[in-house]
Amino acid sequence: MKISKKDALQWFSFFAQLPEEEELMPFQQEIVLDTLAQIETAVDKHHAELMAQIPGLKTLCGRTYYVGDDSKFSAGCRSCLTGTGLSAIRKTNKCNLNCRFCYDFGQMDCQPPIGEGMWEIGGTKFREEDIELLLSIHKKPTGISYVYLEPFMEIEKYYGIIRKFHEAGIHQHMYTNGTLATEENLKALAEAGLDELRFNLGASNCADKVIDAIGTAKKYFRYVGIETPMTPEFYEAFFQKKDKILSTGVDFINCAELHLNPNNIDNYWGENMYICRHGYISPIFSRNLTLQFMKSAAEEQWPMLVHDCSNHTKFARDMNLRAKEGGWFGSSAYACEFPQTPYEAFLPVLEDEEFTFVEEEETNYGEMF
Repeated sequence: MKISKKDALQWFSFFAQLPEEEELMPFQQEIVLDTLAQIETAVDKHHAELMAQIPGLKTLCGRTYYVGDDSKFSAGCRSCLTGTGLSAIRKTNKCNLNCRFCYDFGQMDCQPPIGEGMWEIGGTKFREEDIELLLSIHKKPTGISYVYLEPFMEIEKYYGIIRKFHEAGIHQHMYTNGTLATEENLKALAEAGLDELRFNLGASNCADKVIDAIGTAKKYFRYVGIETPMTPEFYEAFFQKKDKILSTGVDFINCAELHLNPNNIDNYWGENMYICRHGYISPIFSRNLTLQFMKSAAEEQWPMLVHDCSNHTKFARDMNLRAKEGGWFGSSAYACEFPQTPYEAFLPVLEDEEFTFVEEEETNYGEMF
């Protein structure tokens, strides 16, 4: 059934007032799913309209979209989407910034340490000297990434393990906000064997020192990119400094669709939101801005590749990873990060008179209320 927007608002207003522990009856669960499907369908329709306006839009096996020179498509992203996935290595549990879009917002002081001399790989703790044993037992991944939280806070600890994976011929990339990057540590990372460095340029609001660091990194690394959740603040700041950013020689920008969890959702309270395939909840503005951004890049023929790292991309990523791991048909780790649907978060979009459902049908949902 295709519930009307009026009935959906009435029911979601009611659900938002229920105690968290109260379970919904089956017909109420159906109303929730119908409503979320109506919102997502409308969002998908708008995305399709925006994508139709992007000249030269390309796809990678139907798993993601981009514009630009194919040779600049990140090898790390190819590993993520078509290889053996995104094998994350965790070490640093601290950050020198406090970004409102961060998944750990408000919880920075609560992040558990990995342990002195230890590295977390695949949920298991390893010492650097264990890497040879790991590689002798497990199938070598196509790529690995260094995440969690800001590695440059203790970057000197990373050189040794990077050398080991480099000697094994594994593509390696790292994420950083770039504020602690220097010519010395960038050169040392490259000499250790890191293949690709990604700057979260939005974390510093496109600070000049980080833009300069991107240019410096390009002297040493094969791939240098920007990966930032797409927000109105980043969109505006980027275009104010577009020429300077493009002049760094940066290869690609991954425009990540901002998705929310219980830590950061309050920072975007009141925005129109949707849920993608019962998984990630995002402000509708995020991918809209990405697609507008890509349109500008294509029309102006920017020298870097621009990648639509959307919720749809994450959906494809997790299916690819499970398939490579030998998972059953249809298995995926893609899921919602909330223990239950945050009904109140969808009230703004249901109250927005300019947001319309694609199709509504006559139902008895209103009579049930």
